[in-house]
Amino acid sequence: MSLTLVLRRFWTHESAAYSLRVLIALAGITLLCWWIEAPASLIPLFLGAIACALAETDDDWPGRLAALMVTLVCFALASLAMELVFAHPWPLVVILGLSAFGMTMFGAVSQRYATIANATLILAIYTLISLEQRGSPALGELWREPGLLVAGAAWYGAISVVWCALFSRQPLQLALARVYRELARYLALKAALFEPLRELDVEGRRLALARQNGVVVGAMNDAKERLFRRLEGQRESPRLARYLRLYFIAQDIHERASSSHSPYAELADAFFHHDVLFRIQRVLSRQGETCRALSQGLLLKRGFDESPSEQAQRDLEASLAHLRGELSAERRALLPALEAVADNLATLEQALARARQPELGEDHDAALHDRTPRSLGEVVERLQAQLTPRSPVFRHAVRLAATLVAGFGLLHLIHPTQGYWILLTSLFVCRPSFGATRRFLWQRILGTVLGLVAGWALISLFPSPALQAGIAVAAGVAFFALRGRHYTLATSAITLMVLSCFNQVGDGFGLIWPRLVDTLLGAAIAGLAVLTILPDWQGRRLHRQAAASLAAGRDYLAALVEQYASGKRDDLAYRLARRNAHNADAELAAMLANMQQEPGPFRRDAERGLPFQLQAHILLNYLSALGAHRGDSPGVSAAESALAETILAELDDLSRALERREAIAPAAPPEIARGETDSLLGAQLALIARQLVALREAGTALCAER
Repeated sequence: MSLTLVLRRFWTHESAAYSLRVLIALAGITLLCWWIEAPASLIPLFLGAIACALAETDDDWPGRLAALMVTLVCFALASLAMELVFAHPWPLVVILGLSAFGMTMFGAVSQRYATIANATLILAIYTLISLEQRGSPALGELWREPGLLVAGAAWYGAISVVWCALFSRQPLQLALARVYRELARYLALKAALFEPLRELDVEGRRLALARQNGVVVGAMNDAKERLFRRLEGQRESPRLARYLRLYFIAQDIHERASSSHSPYAELADAFFHHDVLFRIQRVLSRQGETCRALSQGLLLKRGFDESPSEQAQRDLEASLAHLRGELSAERRALLPALEAVADNLATLEQALARARQPELGEDHDAALHDRTPRSLGEVVERLQAQLTPRSPVFRHAVRLAATLVAGFGLLHLIHPTQGYWILLTSLFVCRPSFGATRRFLWQRILGTVLGLVAGWALISLFPSPALQAGIAVAAGVAFFALRGRHYTLATSAITLMVLSCFNQVGDGFGLIWPRLVDTLLGAAIAGLAVLTILPDWQGRRLHRQAAASLAAGRDYLAALVEQYASGKRDDLAYRLARRNAHNADAELAAMLANMQQEPGPFRRDAERGLPFQLQAHILLNYLSALGAHRGDSPGVSAAESALAETILAELDDLSRALERREAIAPAAPPEIARGETDSLLGAQLALIARQLVALREAGTALCAER
């Protein structure tokens, strides 16, 4: 393998650029401190740079520069406030609690604000740790700690802005590659559904597909946000236009891949001894491989070959042609569903071919929905909507504020050495859900133990200050390279960095036991807070999320019927209805995944929620099939329109009953007139009508008393 290819592959890792920026920042700080012989400045400069790296948002360079200015102002105010009240416990604990609540609530405005707010809290505690190391400042030195922390943050921020100006497209390229990689996994799971086995676990495979759908939706939302931030004022850029088209093609592939045209058990029973299901499975597998090749092509900037899926498609068409000549009456009734699947896969194949040379058509609506607030009024409106105990954001804000106040009280009760690490641990461990908190709690403890052991060994083996400074830089880089996927190892790395830095200005060995004890205390406080302070058990909100998924499905169906009546248009209104339906489905899957990590009594709610998730995802699959075949139908008949209105009303009623947790009356599927299922629209509406019965049963079980 050539060196060029090795470097290209390294560049394709999402953490590569992040790690290189951190390496430049920390190495520069280390060299500066050695050059001016000021090792005591190393710790606050390091901490400032790390806090700024944690506050980094994805933008074009003007947006990142604006975000940096806001970040530095927040950092300066937070650090100066901590410095002024450091020697006064009561004002300090009040400011700390109010800041934790306010910053967490402010994060509800958008993800960008949440990132900056969280980093500001981290920097405030970094200030306390740095002050504790140095001692209470004299009146003339009040500027020193805030100045060094903000200087470190400004240094990393400058590197980040320059990097963004030089490599502005790379984050978008990585995001789109991730979309196609996750679509490849989705198609592989979808192919597994067509395996003609008598004892096939269809429900298990469908649930796996629903979970992967949530991953695909998350990747597409991330790519859309990155696209939107770069498209403002730059829509004439040919490369951005290409990326925009690749995003729209991915949306089309997702809609077609998530389509269902018939219950799979019926197809497996009817065509068990024929090769047509194997052919469908092979096409889906090959199309997944093509998506994976496209993902690699985006990362490595090279073309891809879609011929394997093309050949599989031709084999499927030949199999269908052979099948038409030997159909029994029972099989003939299912032939339209098979043909619809084949047509859908053929169109999906065309979408993959377009991805090679993506171009926007003149009639294509290229607008993207902007979810960020555009005025102060919208910011206030979002904050007011979250100021209720029913809001998970509000509950987390109260919990986090109480956690930091309790940690501060314990710190002053027992006066531990280096006690402010208690607050930092609590801040990192306390998460919005119990499952996430439990996971980070154990990972934080284990990572700290590993980091302390490694730190003790390395500073014993390498007493040279220069080598220890190099270890600190390498450990800081490793933290950012690993924190996204391997939090335990990331915690080990940051612990090693702290020991190496503190050993530059004092006794790093003396920090080992205090750091371990403080980590245990901080983790325990965070764990107790999540259990006892406004506990946010997901099961209490499950019925509302289930209602939201049906309401979004109802809006998606209404948009689909309108498209069948007036003609296919990939406009913003339709794409927004489709995306909202998939987002609601993904949020339901994420909620159930969190519930499965909760204590036993609460975990049982997930057992009632999983059947509903399965049925709701099948409904979304049937709706996606309608979306995939827009333009294939000449219009909407009166009977189809009446059936659609009946289904919309049913979905409204069921969603309302779930929202209010009311009794759900059982109902038979609507009567389907003869000939009404001759068209694809009628056939899919009939499937959806039958699906409502299963949804009612699952909804009844979900709303049952414990």
